[in-house]
Formats: sequence, structure tokens, C-alpha cells
Amino acid sequence: MISHSSVPRSLLLSGAFLTAFSLGAAAQQPAAPPPAAGAPAAAAPALPPGSPLIGRPAGDAAAKLAPNAPPPIPAAPDKLPTAKLKVPAGFNIEVYAAGMANARSLAMGDKGTVFVGSRLVDKVYAIVNKDGKREVKVLASGLYRPNGLAFKDGTLYIAELSKVSKIEKVEDVIDNPPKPTVIFDKLPKDEAHGWKFIGIGPDNKLYVPVGQPGNNVLNDDEHGLIHRMNLDGSGAEVIARGVRNTVGFDWHPETKQLYFTDNGRDWMSEDVPEDELNRITKVGEHFGAPFCLQGNIVDPEFGWGKSCSEFTAPVGLLGPHSAALGMRFYTASMFPKAYKNAAIIARHGSWNRTKKVGGDVVVAKLNKDGTMKSMEPLITGFIEDNKYIGRPVDVLPMKDGSLLVSDDWNGAVYRITYGKQKVAGKQ
Repeated sequence: MISHSSVPRSLLLSGAFLTAFSLGAAAQQPAAPPPAAGAPAAAAPALPPGSPLIGRPAGDAAAKLAPNAPPPIPAAPDKLPTAKLKVPAGFNIEVYAAGMANARSLAMGDKGTVFVGSRLVDKVYAIVNKDGKREVKVLASGLYRPNGLAFKDGTLYIAELSKVSKIEKVEDVIDNPPKPTVIFDKLPKDEAHGWKFIGIGPDNKLYVPVGQPGNNVLNDDEHGLIHRMNLDGSGAEVIARGVRNTVGFDWHPETKQLYFTDNGRDWMSEDVPEDELNRITKVGEHFGAPFCLQGNIVDPEFGWGKSCSEFTAPVGLLGPHSAALGMRFYTASMFPKAYKNAAIIARHGSWNRTKKVGGDVVVAKLNKDGTMKSMEPLITGFIEDNKYIGRPVDVLPMKDGSLLVSDDWNGAVYRITYGKQKVAGKQ
């Protein structure tokens, strides 16, 4: 067990990030420099399968676009951008915990422990409150893309690239945790869209998605879907198809229907397609990918002979290439009444768009029929001069009604409250 109140910018995580950058190299290749004047054009190197650069159009503008590699180590607490982040009047933002490299998905334990997954490093973290002090501990290491987390009845479920594991009575063994026990290992091993977001539904089932193995591909029956299974890994079944890459979902508190974000394809244009907010109303629905985009655009490559009317349309659109990721319905009472039962969504931010969009946390309010009525900002300021100073990934309402937001760019988790500010020096 490794324990630290705040991880310094040191060699502690350097080895982990060397591994991360090796694993993520395909997703972070910079544009090749142009050949010298008069020199013959060199053949472009072959891109690895699933590379996000496959399909990138020719031209100088597109050549400048590539996924944004995060800083190699987490930001020190005093370097976090909280002073630059903006929230509506009456809201406050503060640092909840820092020093967690590549902090991604969030899950809450029964005893108040906040678990934090990662995508580019091998760790799952636990944020614990002890003797009035908040500490960050490394709960598990040596894992492969442990992005997805879910908690139920004392057990933490961890989704890696191709398997799901669990740690029972996890809050009782944080100081000496056992190795996670594998409960399901039949997931594909594709790197592209291989990291998982998982959740446990009102039916006490574990929901596990599998993204498309590339930007825009005619995938097989093992990809582009959402599974559900029993909590022991048995009884796996497919409940939805046509899902390009969902990294966030939750169940509506009243209808109990599953809503999920889905990232649209790249390289079609800078302004379409938009990311989607979708809703599952019955088992077996197909949400369009790769044939229909954002519910009303037939894909120019795979949509021949298809109509968008064949597929389930999104209930809302979330912006072009905005990378809408984690989402949760807000059911607490700390925030104003207008936020009750609204979906709070972290938009990680675009990379394949000249002017970045997203990089914020938004509130999607719904109509009575469950479709999206409006989308309003909750936290902005993660983009400065068209560059990222932070990238929100997941959101998690707390028992007291406050909201946690993870930031994988800075390796931190923020806390959003409403009402009288109680932390001096925080916005």
C-alpha cells in the first residue's frame, strides 16, 4: 500500500507515465513535418490499427490536429487552475484531492471513500478521510487501463481493457488490499476505444460497454455495444448496439431508463457530427453507428442503402467533437431546484477541431418526455487561448449534495458546492 497526502512532482510517477506514453503513442502521434522544398515526398508511415489519425484529410489545417498528450506528471496542488475556472453565481469550486496521475472515472464507497480510476497509468486510487484529513492512497497497481469503476455493497468493480475484476469489502482493506479477482475476461483487446466506463443499474446488473475498434469502422458483433451481466460476471448479454464509444452513463432517477453519452466519429468535418446523449428504452435498440450519425446524418462511408429512421435517435446533441464523457443525474438538494434530476455531463474537449470546444462541465435539463430541453454551462475555463489547462472526465454527486469532478490533465478531483463559501481563498 502506498499512501500520500499529495503526490509531489517527482520520480514517483515517471515510470508509470513512460509506460503510459508507450501505450498511448498511437493516439498521440504529432503531425509529420512537411518535406523541404524540392525534396521528393516521403511515403507516409503506416498507422497502427485503430489509430485516431486514420482518415485524417490532406491539408495543412488537418495536419496540425492530433490527440493532446497530457502532462507527464500530475500538477502540484498550488498549480491547479481553480482560480481560472468559472461557475455560476452562488457556486464554489475547490480542490478535493490532487496528485493522482491521469485521474478518470469516479465511484463512491459506503463509508465515504472516493475511488478514482485511470486510463494511461496502471493505478486505481482511493481518497479517504482520516482524522479530519484527506489522504490519497494507491489501492491497486499493475493494472492495464483501469478506467472503469463501480461500487456496490462493499465491493469495488474495476474494468480494464479486456476484463472486469472486483475487490470485496474494499473499504475494510484499503491499507492492505488483495489483488483484484477477475470475474469476466471475455472482452476484446483492441486499444482503440478499449478503455471502459462501467456502472451498476437498478436491476443490480453490471453494465460494460465495448467501443468501436477505430474512428469509423464496420465493426463485428463484439464491438460497438453495451453488455450487462450479473455481479459475478455470469449471464452476459448485449442490450444495445450501434454505440461508437460511450464513456459515461447513468439511470434516470424516475424512469430508471439508461442514458449514455456517445462520442461521434472524427474527420468528417469540424462541425459534424455532434456527440450524443442517448436513452435505452428497450433491450436490443441500435443507435446508428457507423451508419447514421447524430440521428439525422447518413454516414458517407457506411450509410449507403441505410436510413436514419432505422435507428434510435439521440435525445440530445452535445456539441461537435466535444468528447462528452462521464455523466450523472443530480438528485440531491444542495444545488438550486432547477438542477434536480438534470444530467450533469463532463465534456473532455475536442482535439480534431481547429477551435476547441468542450473542456467544460454542462447541465442537460430534460423535457417531460425525456428528451433534452437545454444544455447550460456549470464549469468553464478549462480552455485558455485554445489550449487546455485542464480536462474534466467524470462527475460524481456526493451524499451531502456537492459534486466531484475529475481532471485527468492535472491528476486532480475538484468539489463543487452551492451556497455560502466555506473554504478561504477558493473561488
